[in-house]
Amino acid sequence: MGYTPSEIASADFGSRGELRDLQLRRLKATLRHAYDNVPHYREKFQKAAVAPDDLQSLADLNKFPFTTKADLRDTYPFGMFATPMRDVVRIHASSGTTGKPTVVGYTQRDIAMWAQVLARSMRAAGLTADDIVLNAFGYGLFTGGIGFHYGAECLGATVIPISGGQTEKQVQLIQDLKATVLLCTPSYALTIADEMARQNVDAKNTSLRIGLFGAEPWTNQMRREIETRLGLDAYDTYGLSEVIGPGVASESRECRDGPQIWEDHFYPEIIDPVSGEVLPDGADGELVFTSLTKEALPIIRYRTRDLTRLSPGKGAMRRMDKITGRSDDMLIIRGVNLFPTQIEEIVLKHATLSGHYQLHVTREGRMDELTVLVEVKPELSDADPDWREAIGREVAHDIKSQIGVSAKVAVLETDSIERTLVGKARRVIDKRPQ
Repeated sequence: MGYTPSEIASADFGSRGELRDLQLRRLKATLRHAYDNVPHYREKFQKAAVAPDDLQSLADLNKFPFTTKADLRDTYPFGMFATPMRDVVRIHASSGTTGKPTVVGYTQRDIAMWAQVLARSMRAAGLTADDIVLNAFGYGLFTGGIGFHYGAECLGATVIPISGGQTEKQVQLIQDLKATVLLCTPSYALTIADEMARQNVDAKNTSLRIGLFGAEPWTNQMRREIETRLGLDAYDTYGLSEVIGPGVASESRECRDGPQIWEDHFYPEIIDPVSGEVLPDGADGELVFTSLTKEALPIIRYRTRDLTRLSPGKGAMRRMDKITGRSDDMLIIRGVNLFPTQIEEIVLKHATLSGHYQLHVTREGRMDELTVLVEVKPELSDADPDWREAIGREVAHDIKSQIGVSAKVAVLETDSIERTLVGKARRVIDKRPQ
């Protein structure tokens, strides 16, 4: 598509108007690239009676059809690629636990852009070439580990590519190699904090100073828990493999009220999750992305299912609020809408509980039953069972009063809830008949 390295790397815009001019030029090129080279997109555009030349302004994007995960699965494995395979230098894929995996490809320029937006994200959080980065995101087909690896090296930082798991060794390497930055999911950050407590390591006196966390929704309550227990500044990063991987948006030192979107590469919209209507900035809805510079896998109006809102950011680019949940993660329990992050907020208000939790949903007869599993912090793991039962009653009361759902709450010992060491934490186990 003809982008130079300097065009890919640039994040300097004098005004929002200049940025929008760039977005329009890149959006026109992306629509044409997808239409000319991806039969699936061409067919979808034709069914919607639109063509690339119909885009004369950014507002015209709402004329074009959405892309969903089903599109990538229906064209598995390479049907959405817009370049010949000889130009594809990397392939990643989802786990495929709910069906065929979604396969994504990268050209050499895609890899360069990805590394640069991640370096930009890290620089915004205060990282420099002097930092030593412990990368505990999973490597392999998952985009997190290798994506952040390339970004940190692009920045000039030193990378420790340990991946997920081996938690005892993670703690050892933080101490022995004087790691200053931690990269992982927020739930795994708490697992590392638990291990430090078990080893009697004073987490607040380690070399860690910054943590970049993502790949799963997490609340500001969890941010405070991580910062308190690990003694670092925690930043939220956002991305998904269908759009590029991590690096779509990230918080900065100047603003930790939600990740700033790198809008020169990823054009965001907020839509009503039911009607698909585009909503104005400031309205809550589902986040949709269109890529502006991707070659191998251009993505047009991809429905992320993530729920948030768009707000003014620092400079020309907007920011997104922290993800409150996913439209497909919403549980309906006895007629009440519930998101796992609502439970997380309540759990973390109790100083005796860790951030590990899991929701089990069953159905007895015609009635849905919700059981919430939580854990005490490691230093309280040997606490009296009667005391834990009393804490459970407090949490159940808070869930009922704040959300409106009756729940059984089991307060367990440390390490009772399964840990996901590489990908996203498994927050919900829904055993209701479908």
